[in-house]
Amino acid sequence: MNDDALQRGVGGAVHARENPASAGSAAPLDVLQQPLDRRTWLKTAAVLAGGAAGSSAVATGCAGITHGAAGTGGGGASLVATPENAVVETTSGKVRGYTRDGIYVFKGMPYGDTTAGANRFMPPKPVVPWTAVRPAFAWGPVSPPSPRAAWKNLEEQFLYNWDDGYPGEEMLNLNVWTPALNDASKRPVLFWIHGGGYTYGSSHELPMLEGQRLAQYHDVVYVSVNHRLNVFGYLDLSQIGGERYATSANVGMLDLVQALEWVRDNIAKFGGDPGNVTIFGQSGGGSKVSTLLAMPAARGLFHKAMVLSGPGLRQGEAELSNRLAQAVLAELGLSGKQLDKLQMSPWEQVLAAGLSAQQKLSCAVPPGPAGSARRVGWSPVVDGKVIPHHPVDPVAPEISAGIPLLIGCTFHEFDHGINKPQAHLLTLEQLRANLQERFGARTDQVIAAAQQAVPNAKPFELAGVIATAGRFRANTVTLAERKAAQNGAPVHLYWFGWKTKVLDGRPLAFHCQDMPFWFDHVERCAQQTGGTPEAHALAEKMSKALVAFARTGDPNHGGIPQWPAFTAQTGATMVIDDVLEVKNDPDGELRRLVATPQA
Repeated sequence: MNDDALQRGVGGAVHARENPASAGSAAPLDVLQQPLDRRTWLKTAAVLAGGAAGSSAVATGCAGITHGAAGTGGGGASLVATPENAVVETTSGKVRGYTRDGIYVFKGMPYGDTTAGANRFMPPKPVVPWTAVRPAFAWGPVSPPSPRAAWKNLEEQFLYNWDDGYPGEEMLNLNVWTPALNDASKRPVLFWIHGGGYTYGSSHELPMLEGQRLAQYHDVVYVSVNHRLNVFGYLDLSQIGGERYATSANVGMLDLVQALEWVRDNIAKFGGDPGNVTIFGQSGGGSKVSTLLAMPAARGLFHKAMVLSGPGLRQGEAELSNRLAQAVLAELGLSGKQLDKLQMSPWEQVLAAGLSAQQKLSCAVPPGPAGSARRVGWSPVVDGKVIPHHPVDPVAPEISAGIPLLIGCTFHEFDHGINKPQAHLLTLEQLRANLQERFGARTDQVIAAAQQAVPNAKPFELAGVIATAGRFRANTVTLAERKAAQNGAPVHLYWFGWKTKVLDGRPLAFHCQDMPFWFDHVERCAQQTGGTPEAHALAEKMSKALVAFARTGDPNHGGIPQWPAFTAQTGATMVIDDVLEVKNDPDGELRRLVATPQA
């Protein structure tokens, strides 16, 4: 995803399991007559309920009804229907969804008014109510995106399989998957915030982001959301336009607050518990979660948080933010007194001006202290009101003390073998030569520390671990330490090292590689996971941990080793691979040798 915000330090930056080989085969009668545990009962209930509505088909296997659901990963055909009971009355009007394999799906529901015209750069406005039943069958518009650097890379296209949707300024919309409607079950609510830094991305940009499996096999309500990005969400006009534009640098974050308010006011009718909402995001989405933990307006709207490969320690620089806004106006030939024209300009022109201004300013900005790079890009700004201070600088804010946190990153993040066909050929001598310029006399120590942290790793794997230790991993541990120092709700830390076998195993544990496992979408993301039995088994463990955390604030369940809370003293970390193992500060020496966290 190459999130600009993460790279500059603002953000740091799933199926037939019990017996995978039997997926799709008929279950013996004596197995189906066994007493059902809650998980199997829920699967069976979904089949029966969906069957009554004409909308469900689930494969069975020798261990009972398995995870190999038709149409959602098992290779069969989904049953889709638009039953009359798939209607919910929200605070703005009635919406009608559909069912897929017994799960109710609602897409593109507005949680805010258009952000075009006079609403551009303003705090989100309430939804304009409607009277007729509104269809909620398809994705809504997404925030106009800046181009992805990786669009041109074929191996990344193969692995990620992006769907970037269609842009528009009616992007304040969200999607819901739920097992039932209006049943007062108070299911945990998982509120997903997409990645892409603060620049691009959407609620449905990646195949695993559909909530079908989490709702169907884990009895939760899943919500995903779109909001304003880049120049539309983070253009800081506060020093140019005065009080009217005082919040313009942070309206993309205020969108997320309004979406959480929609959840508070409406999710009970979708079978969810507004008193048990977990916000979680990956990459830039993780940075947004970090930011929400420091926002007074978001207090009380969520109760747990997960940060996946996106530790947000600091926001952008106010001085650079103001200079970027001035540069955007210059690109459009507008003065500070013509902000009304900026609001009314076609969004395509505004987006292009934002991209051009960012590129030009990046070349003009001098380096920071000790020659450190100062990246110019889109991000929230500490304004003393919407965002009073940085997420964890110098400590985690008091308002987040009661929020349990699950946080982690992958072994290799952006330093992998994707688009590098010769990666496997790297020798230890070549690695040493590559590292010499940066580490000098410490080079052999760095390599030895990496080998100790990740035994039996090949040289190009060690290179990825070393590079990631100095930014993603270091910032992740820093955020965990500062949150744990509150002595409030627990923190659980993970480190994901599972490597796919596709593309000759070169992708390693790359950025986003863990997501199909958390989302229980191994088959839907088979180009990324390989769809192997090992991948299915891991997804079983990880998706259960995610949902356990959403229910209770504790990721432990019977299928994994005991996962202790993290403390700075122990550094307890769940190392995730084919085998899960808790280790205390497994790469501590490596981080101490190479880390340059953005603190």
